[in-house]
Amino acid sequence: MTDHLSYWDALAKPAFINCRSCPWARSCLPRGLTDFEVERLDSVIKRNRPLQKDEFLVRAGEPVRNVFVLRSGACKSYLLSRSGDIQITGFHLPGELIGLDALGNRRHPSYSVTLQTSMVCAIPIRQLEQMASDTPKLRRRLLAIMSQKLLEEHEHQSFTREVAEQRLISFLLQLSARYAKRGLSASHFMLPMSRKDIANYLGLTSETVSRLFTRFREQGLIAGRGHEVRLLDMERMAQQVSLCVETKFLDDSNEARLARHEPAVCHPNLLDTRKKATS
Repeated sequence: MTDHLSYWDALAKPAFINCRSCPWARSCLPRGLTDFEVERLDSVIKRNRPLQKDEFLVRAGEPVRNVFVLRSGACKSYLLSRSGDIQITGFHLPGELIGLDALGNRRHPSYSVTLQTSMVCAIPIRQLEQMASDTPKLRRRLLAIMSQKLLEEHEHQSFTREVAEQRLISFLLQLSARYAKRGLSASHFMLPMSRKDIANYLGLTSETVSRLFTRFREQGLIAGRGHEVRLLDMERMAQQVSLCVETKFLDDSNEARLARHEPAVCHPNLLDTRKKATS
C-alpha cells in the first residue's frame, strides 16, 4: 500500500488545471490576489487522480503535511472513540478547506473520508504558512476560514439543545446557504451524505431522520426522493428554527468581520422572518 506521504509527494499536476480556471476559486482564494500571488500558490498545489468513495483523505494522529481543498465530490470528518464509536463532526463541499484544525498540535485530530468520487488539491503546509506570512490577504482569508469553522462547531454543539425538527431544518438551510454561496441552487440540491450520517451528525436516530423527511414532504416544506432535495418553502422553514441561519455560513462581508474579530451580521430578510414568527 502506498505510503500517505509518498502518495501526495508523488502527485502529478495536470497542466490544464489551475487556480484561475477552477470554478471554486472564489470560495477558496481570497479576493484581490495579484497574478503573481495566484501563480505562486498554484505552483505548490498537488493534484492527481480522483479519490473513490470511502477513501481516506486524512487519518487521526497523522502528522500534518498538507491541507486540502475539495475540488469536486464531498467528504465527511469524524472522531473515533476508544470504544470504536464514530461521531461525525462535519461535511465538506467543493471549495472548502480540510485539515486546518490540525495546525495547533501538528497532527490531525480527526478522520476525513470521501462520501463519493472526489477530486482534491493538496497544499503543502510549510509552503502555505510561508505564503500566508508574506501575503496579508491570504493570511486574513485563512483566519476567516478558521473563525467560521469555530462558529460551525458552536452551532453543531447547539443542536443537542434543539428539538429534532429544528435540527434537521437548520441542517438543510445551512446546506442551502453553502450551495448558494458557490453560485448553485439554494433550493434544489443533492445530499451527498446518507440518512445515517445525517442522524449521527445531528445526534438523532436514522429512523427519526427518515420520519422527519417524510413529515416535511407531507407538510409541503420539501420534495424529492433519495438524495435529491427541493426546499419548497424556505421562509416557513426559517420560521421553525430559533437561530439565524446566515450567522453560520457567512458571506464575504461577514468573513471580513470575523477576521477583524467583529461579530457577524444576520441577513435582514431572515431577521424579518424571525420577527414575524415570534409576533
